Amino acid sequence: MLPNIALDQLLLLDIETTPAVKAFDCLPENMQTLWLDKIAKTAPDSSEGEELYADRAGIFAEFGKIVCISVGFFTVENGRYQLRIKSIYHDDEKVLLSSFLELVNKFYIKNPKFQFAGHNIKEFDIPFICRRSVINLLSLPPALQLHNLKPWEVPMLDTMQLWRFGDFKNYTSLKLLTAVLGIPTPKDDIDGSMVAKVYYGEANGLERIVTYCQKDVVAVGQLLMRFKGVPLIEDGDIVYIK
Repeated sequence: MLPNIALDQLLLLDIETTPAVKAFDCLPENMQTLWLDKIAKTAPDSSEGEELYADRAGIFAEFGKIVCISVGFFTVENGRYQLRIKSIYHDDEKVLLSSFLELVNKFYIKNPKFQFAGHNIKEFDIPFICRRSVINLLSLPPALQLHNLKPWEVPMLDTMQLWRFGDFKNYTSLKLLTAVLGIPTPKDDIDGSMVAKVYYGEANGLERIVTYCQKDVVAVGQLLMRFKGVPLIEDGDIVYIK
C-alpha cells in the first residue's frame, strides 16, 4: 500500500493537549464570554458551557495548550527497522514549542523531502501546533509553512486518511484501527478523555501523559509497518531517547 514511501523520511508525531487554564473561572472575563459563544455554536443543545470547559477546551487551539509532543523516526539497524521515540514536554508551552520547532528544522535540513506522519494529524495535531505557535509569537519553520500548498503537496502521511480510502464520512480511532489490524498495544494507563484531569489533578500527571503520548507514536509506527506490508517492529527495536 505504501511502496513509494521511505520510512526513514517520516517524522511521526502525536500531541497531547489540555485546557489552557484549570477551570472556566480562571479565564479572563473576555475569554469566558468568547468560550460561551464558541460552545454555544459547537454544542447548541447544551446549556452547560461553563461545565464543558474542562472537558472540551483542550480540543480548541484558541482555548487549549499543548503539554506534550512525542516524535518518532525510523532507522535500520542490522537489517531491521528500529523506531526511535523522543518526547518534548513542559508546563510552559512556549518552551515546548520552541524545542519542537527547532527539532523540525533540524530534521528538515537533514531530510528536505520528509513528511510528518500520524493519526488524524491533518485535521488536528499539525493545525493545533501551527496555531499555538502563532499565539506564542513563534515563527513556523519551512516544513510547517503550509498555507499556500495544494492538498497533494502537503507533506503529511495521515494513517486515518490512508484507512479512509477516499471515504470522508468516517472517523476511525487509532485504538480501533490497531485492534482491527491485529497490532498488539500495551494496556493504557489513561485515555485521551482523562488527559486534562491527570494534568491538573496529579503531581506526576505530566509524566503519565508523556507515556500515553509515546504509546500513540509507537502505534502509528506499527500501523505504517502494516500498511507497508513488512513485519511489525519488535519491542526490543523501540528505543526511547531522553
